[in-house]
Amino acid sequence: MIRKGRPVSHAGRDADGPRDGDPDGDSFDPFESFDAHDQASGRASASPRTSGSSTSPDSGDAASASAETTYTRSRRTPGEAPSDDDRAAKSQRPARSLKGRALGYLSRREYSRAELARKLTPFVEETDSLETLLDSLESEGWLSDSRFAESLVHRRSSRLGANRIVGELKRHAVGQTLIEEASAQLRETELARAQAVWRKKYGELPQTQAERAKQARFLAARGFSGATISKILKGIEDEWADG
Repeated sequence: MIRKGRPVSHAGRDADGPRDGDPDGDSFDPFESFDAHDQASGRASASPRTSGSSTSPDSGDAASASAETTYTRSRRTPGEAPSDDDRAAKSQRPARSLKGRALGYLSRREYSRAELARKLTPFVEETDSLETLLDSLESEGWLSDSRFAESLVHRRSSRLGANRIVGELKRHAVGQTLIEEASAQLRETELARAQAVWRKKYGELPQTQAERAKQARFLAARGFSGATISKILKGIEDEWADG
């Protein structure tokens, strides 16, 4: 069941994987596609079945058989071409409306307006008005850039610095006010979050210039500022307290 205006979930799971650009082989992929999340949360529908029985004693087995309709799923093996029956069944399915498709996306997670527009564009028909639909979804509470920004910050903040998160918000075109609010919120916790990320990856201060450069590159790739990185790698306790 699709629930309107659902709150941001904090129980989601990131689809982390190795990132080619991480020189240290860290398993987190901060550029993970939101589409991967959509695909991971897809659900296979169960096969519905309806049945009925004859009300006439003279109708016999034929009536009982005709009153029962069974829907079965295709049992094709991977790589096997669809049968004529499969093609016929697919062609008889009603076309999904643009709004129905949009609600399907929004039922799984929050989207920014710009991102949802990109997702829907390939399915727009001549009779559709994408901008009108997006306006309607916003007025009805289904679509919210504010909720999207909150969701994105929550998902990324434990592993990324403000620079990376703000950059992602800008790519989603959520609006300057929301970006500034998120940036201010992230800057307040930047040092503590960077420390947690650094401790999980290394936990010990660098002993050589090569080690220091390696740790600095790791933190910079995560989007933490140079000032924050300097404080961490110097290990100055009073600077930690001032952070």
